[in-house]
Amino acid sequence: MAQTKKSASKEVVSKALPLNKILQGDCIEAMNALPEKSVDVIFADPPYNMQLKDTLSRPDNSKVNGVDDAWDKFASFRAYDEFTYGWLEAARRILKDTGTIWVIGSYHNIFRVGTALQNLEYWMLNDVIWRKSNPMPNFRGTRFTNAHETLIWAAKSADKGGYTFNYNAMKAMNDDSQMRSDWTLPICSGKERIKNGDKKAHATQKPESLLYRVLMASTNPGDVVLDPFFGTGTTGAVAKRLGRNFIGIERETDYIKVAEKRIAEIKPITDAETLAFTESKRSAPRVAFGSVVERGLVEPGTVLYDSKKRYAAKVRTDGTLIAQSVKGSIHQVGAGVQGAPACNGWTFWHVENKGDLLPIDIFRQQIRAELH
Repeated sequence: MAQTKKSASKEVVSKALPLNKILQGDCIEAMNALPEKSVDVIFADPPYNMQLKDTLSRPDNSKVNGVDDAWDKFASFRAYDEFTYGWLEAARRILKDTGTIWVIGSYHNIFRVGTALQNLEYWMLNDVIWRKSNPMPNFRGTRFTNAHETLIWAAKSADKGGYTFNYNAMKAMNDDSQMRSDWTLPICSGKERIKNGDKKAHATQKPESLLYRVLMASTNPGDVVLDPFFGTGTTGAVAKRLGRNFIGIERETDYIKVAEKRIAEIKPITDAETLAFTESKRSAPRVAFGSVVERGLVEPGTVLYDSKKRYAAKVRTDGTLIAQSVKGSIHQVGAGVQGAPACNGWTFWHVENKGDLLPIDIFRQQIRAELH
């Protein structure tokens, strides 16, 4: 009954949200109008406050289209900080207790944003370096080429656990190596870059590959992802493709038109098997060895061995093992026969089948598949 109430409550909240829509207006006002604790993840690409003073030219004297839009200009650092605290406070209110926030920025603003996050008691999980494989060169030769941006990933607070991190999926995407916090990805260019004639539709359009990795890491299908600075809709496009719900907030009518057209052309992945990904072991259903025994997958009295047949133990009717003077769970007996402090009995113990030794973990996976 408790599970039914929880599911019903979640459904009511979802129905109250403007899912898969773009809200036009001020991001703080729009977020304050949403239900409290209703959003799973926020991805924010706020104004960088780049403080550009002079026109930038290439060596051939052609103009570089930098970020000179009105929305990126603030009267002072104090004004920018007030704006930052305002939208981060609104974001914290609508985040679920298990929710997380991503904020991307450059050296112009990310340190100020980081300070605000910590002052508002968000809990830092990672700072991720997006290393651009094809950055714009420094045409004046007066400083190092700006070849990266920083993403801050934070939980709602230090005591709010249970957030989503699809560790195994990230590892699988990285050729079975633990994914690091430095990501090498290209900037948005070529066919992906949306233009109005010869001009970029948005000065700071982010590549879909970046959002793909963010959403794969920290969301699950059906989750609600909010982007308070929606721009031309990269977050919405990737969310739709990956079976997530999005809420976009944007002030500029021109950007909204581009985003709506772009997202309408996206074909979502609807096949459940394709949409699935490598789950974390922590999220998999817990299976006791006793379940394997009671289902008859391993009979009482069966002798189990380690992979080299150095140790042997007999299965008892309650799913415990006995080996010489050692009795207990598959883990306790595995540790006991080795004189080790701990042991993963699922991978240590094997059952003999037609001359081959099979790890008993295959029976656990079989039961998990049935439960799933």
